[in-house]
Amino acid sequence: MIADIFVFCFGLAVGSFLNVCIYRIPESRSIVHPPSSCPACGQKIAFYDNIPLVSYLLLRARCRHCGVRISPRYLIVELIAGLFALGLFHRYGLSPEIGFLYVFVAALVVVTFVDLDHRIIPDVITYPGIVVGFVGSFWLGHVTVLDSLLGILLGGGLLFLVASGYFYLTKKEGMGGGDIKLLAMIGAFLGWKATIFTIFVGSAVGTLFGIGVALQTQEGRKAAVPFGPFLSIGALLFVFFGREMIAWYFGLFS
Repeated sequence: MIADIFVFCFGLAVGSFLNVCIYRIPESRSIVHPPSSCPACGQKIAFYDNIPLVSYLLLRARCRHCGVRISPRYLIVELIAGLFALGLFHRYGLSPEIGFLYVFVAALVVVTFVDLDHRIIPDVITYPGIVVGFVGSFWLGHVTVLDSLLGILLGGGLLFLVASGYFYLTKKEGMGGGDIKLLAMIGAFLGWKATIFTIFVGSAVGTLFGIGVALQTQEGRKAAVPFGPFLSIGALLFVFFGREMIAWYFGLFS
């Protein structure tokens, strides 16, 4: 129980940092300097107003200085980061893999919210992620070096072919380069099987979501839906339930 509380609080703290990344990276600003400040009034946020989850609730979602409402996004990201940390702890225990995979999960959280807000997937996340994922395969047993390398080539190459084919047929951009690099990063961390799983699940979830949006309004039929969050969902499902879901799927044909 004490370990669970510690891991969850650690995740909340990481979530607070991820909020900084989500806000600053699209603006090409440093994520370490200057210290956090209110986006509305620019006042520096004191440490006691920057305690994950607690400060948001005590301040009733408002800036102490100017009273402007703080987006619930900050609370949501912190909770997500805390719950993912706890989930990985229960899934993998205190193993070398947990820290490695949490870095990966944290990167997916940043990618998801940045893509939702700005329709971009930052290279500053995916390029280092590809390197870290591949290097990690040399000393962690979750995937082999060959699996990781094939994951990079298959992930990036497969989406590149899909994007190129779509452009050739329609003369329109259907998938950005950021999605291609994101899937290559996913392949580097999780291996080639995860890239296939991620594309399948991400495409299925994305299609269902797109249909739902299109049915709501006329504008929804023309709205561009970012694919990065759905790739992230597929990768996260593989991290937590991939083996079981694959075994269940193939069990249907046995």
